[in-house]
Amino acid sequence: MLEERNTLSARSAVLSALLGSHPPRLAARHLVRIGELFGIAEGTVRVALSRMVAAGDLVQEDGRYTLSARLIERQARQDESRDPHPRDWDGMWEVAVVTAERRAPADRAAFRHAMGALRLAELREGTWMRPANLLREWPESVSAQCTRIDGRPRRDPTPLLWDLDGWAAEARQLERALETADGLAEGFIVSAAVLRHLLKDPLLPAGLLPADWPGAELRERYDAFDRGYREVLMKHLRD
Repeated sequence: MLEERNTLSARSAVLSALLGSHPPRLAARHLVRIGELFGIAEGTVRVALSRMVAAGDLVQEDGRYTLSARLIERQARQDESRDPHPRDWDGMWEVAVVTAERRAPADRAAFRHAMGALRLAELREGTWMRPANLLREWPESVSAQCTRIDGRPRRDPTPLLWDLDGWAAEARQLERALETADGLAEGFIVSAAVLRHLLKDPLLPAGLLPADWPGAELRERYDAFDRGYREVLMKHLRD
């Protein structure tokens, strides 16, 4: 579901703007102008910027704001979601079984977040898996909490791990939203929604996907939309 204009927070506007910028660095006045698109007062945006710097989300220098290292990693995952480069798949699956004992709640939460970023899904509590068709580095903090196994399931577990029909239905809704987006504010919200949705794409091998899987089409339509939208948005910020 797309966010409504009147519910977009200053923090969400700032993060979406920087995550969609390359490099992820914008002047304070530009972030204020983006806030204005959604009726967010300048003071509210500046307070949000100060709080985000204090929280370690942003780095401020010479009146410009840059994403922190943690959020730059998120932008890298977002970029990979837009233009994935999977490897040839030979039928092997990655399995990670949690074997660490007495984990602190913060460690558990960080582990779940990391597994989602690695695009593994939880089959049952403590057992995560996915096809071994992606090349990426596993953080040491994740590997320390689990035992990793390569294997071949006798039956395809894909329906147990991902709601592919749900992802596809929302993707098609977003395709229509890209076609009908009107104005900078609506285009901004639709753009952010597409990028969030692409982060949820499990990036499965073609043989495990429905024949009409809309992933590639959504990416193509978004790339075409983004080229024109970014040009208009940057002109608005400069004027």
